[in-house]
Amino acid sequence: MSHQAITNSHQRIPSSWTIQRSTPFFTKENVPTALLSHHNTAAGVFGQLCVMEGVVTYFGFADSEATDHEVKVVIPAGSFATSPSEYWHRIELSDDAQFNINFWSATDKSGEKMFNSK
Repeated sequence: MSHQAITNSHQRIPSSWTIQRSTPFFTKENVPTALLSHHNTAAGVFGQLCVMEGVVTYFGFADSEATDHEVKVVIPAGSFATSPSEYWHRIELSDDAQFNINFWSATDKSGEKMFNSK
């Protein structure tokens, strides 16, 4: 298991990619349960998790069956982290967390799923 500092917590999204979809702001009260358990971003899609308030902790896994995380990233308010295409992960929220997710892709993904849950 590793703990990455926020400065090393994300892979760079290619500059030619564009945001295909953005979620509304989520809190502990309305976060989709799929985000709290193993899920991954769809093929050809990067997720950008942007924290507005509180803290969101991102746990990355080697595959869909892994129970021990290989990556742990603590994302404080005012920061973001990215999740690469098809990488299994889940999140935890502080009580006061507020965040949203932008989904980036090189191609138009209108009407397509942006993530897959287990």
